[in-house]
Amino acid sequence: MKLNDRFRFASAPDSWGVLDYPGPSWNQSYEKMLDEMVEAGYAGTELGPYGFFPTDAGVLKPQLDRRNLKLLASFVPVPLGDPGSTTTVVEQIRKVGELLSILGAPFLVLADAQCSERDCISGRVPADGSAGWTASQWNHVAKVVAEAGRVAQGYGLDLVFHPHVATHVETPDEVAKFYDVTSTTRVGLCLDTGHSVYGGGDPIAEAEKYRSILRFVHIKDVNSQVLAEARGQELSFEEAIEAEVFTIIGQGSIDFPGFFRALERVNYSGWMVVEQDVKFGATAIAPAVSIAASLKYLRGVVNQLTAAAAS
Repeated sequence: MKLNDRFRFASAPDSWGVLDYPGPSWNQSYEKMLDEMVEAGYAGTELGPYGFFPTDAGVLKPQLDRRNLKLLASFVPVPLGDPGSTTTVVEQIRKVGELLSILGAPFLVLADAQCSERDCISGRVPADGSAGWTASQWNHVAKVVAEAGRVAQGYGLDLVFHPHVATHVETPDEVAKFYDVTSTTRVGLCLDTGHSVYGGGDPIAEAEKYRSILRFVHIKDVNSQVLAEARGQELSFEEAIEAEVFTIIGQGSIDFPGFFRALERVNYSGWMVVEQDVKFGATAIAPAVSIAASLKYLRGVVNQLTAAAAS
């Protein structure tokens, strides 16, 4: 399969600063956002926080269909280490599952929820595990993920897990622990390049390590200078986003030609969601311009690799 056929690019509302909870960022026109995705050249979108896009499939489906946009997934963050998280996970999946199923979305993206105790050490988590879950909490996480997979499968959804900054699964060691305790489940990996770097990882190494379960990719780029300053100044994750730790793709430090070569080596084929987490209303460059520039760069990377393979 040619590289140009192997990778399909989608966008997501967080590139417009849409937060996980209602507020000013939710007052944007979702129709205009979808138009801007299409104008930039994207073929799909994520749902974003439940409630930002219409939750009535009869309303949302025509909006997607007329733009030829594929709905891919919903992001479900839950405090996985809490004793009551199983109920919360099931409730959240059932809330979004029917909508995703009707619209033919393939994935449900599960994550641990951000919390204050991890936010205050984001990007600089102690290597000794002192800020992590206890053994009993990890055992509970394994049970929650197994149940989440069962419920998601009932809606025809592929459950993938997103290691996320400011959560209890941020660092490469924590990701390894997560997949160790959930090894009896079918949960896959949603690899986010920006979150991987922020947590001290290498997305190329992670793609190769988890090649057998890599089923979904989020593309972000990182300003390494801002990340270093965020660590040095002990900024929260939100403060780092406001300081523009994530950049237009291709303008940061991540080696995307190397990353795409790694994806080719591990035979990854599928969707890639291009994101740039930003603070709503505080972007120097309009989101529509940013996402277009990001996609142009990524297509250039793929074209160069295709040409190199053919020569």
